[in-house]
Amino acid sequence: MSIEFAYPLAAEITRNVEAALAEDIGPGDLTASLVPGERVARATVISREAGVLCGSAWFDRCIRILDPAAEIVWSAADGERIAPDQVLCQIRANARALLSAERSALNFLQLLSAIASKARIYADAIAGTGAQVVDTRKTLPGLRIAQKYAVRCGGGGNHRLALWDAILIKENHIHAAGGIDQALAAARMVAEGAGERCKFIQIEVESLAELRVALDAGATMILLDNFSLAMMREAATISAGRAVLEASGNVTLETLRGIAETGVDRISVGALTKDVKALDLSMRFVD
Repeated sequence: MSIEFAYPLAAEITRNVEAALAEDIGPGDLTASLVPGERVARATVISREAGVLCGSAWFDRCIRILDPAAEIVWSAADGERIAPDQVLCQIRANARALLSAERSALNFLQLLSAIASKARIYADAIAGTGAQVVDTRKTLPGLRIAQKYAVRCGGGGNHRLALWDAILIKENHIHAAGGIDQALAAARMVAEGAGERCKFIQIEVESLAELRVALDAGATMILLDNFSLAMMREAATISAGRAVLEASGNVTLETLRGIAETGVDRISVGALTKDVKALDLSMRFVD
């Protein structure tokens, strides 16, 4: 299954995995040393609950850094739904390497699969509305790219990756710049200087009056901060397609469909990446 993602992953995966293994193994895995160094082991990874798979490349990298000759065969791909008791992959590798990599490999797979699974639930909840669920910068330090990739695997969209690739003008920026018009004018100058690095300019508004000012100032992406459903519907009418409208603030799975039906284009949900319970997966050695 092909997952579209705008950021190159290979170097990021290596960086994530090297940090995880250094943290866990340090100067050496004492317990794995109990196993003869030449022994080869076979293992399977099994899902204990339904969800969406994500993180196979991180999993593979954890094992292959320690055993480049390891054989890993997947029966599911990132972005695919998985069922309880499903065998996800089969592994043949040096036993010491596999034991040392096991925890880090599963940590990545369980976390990223959990995010993809949650994103899938949220995306399915607004199917047919024309709106899209997107993530935020509320991510685990050092794992943002991985988490945003997982959101894409689950059918969600990505907001800006970080502070360096887009402009989001919020209340304090507007206040410091002297107003909405001034903030947008300054943002256009900054974006021009940044070239292709700046993917978009978005401005936050807190009222319908501010929405009108932003539209009159030429805003093409507007974040509706904590608007009621009635205000969102009116905002969509006022905008009439002139700007991409994004709803934000206190979004839950229960309120999601109603928000999507107001006519907004995007709904940002911090919970996709910050409130996640790991998917239950396990590795078992086999004869």
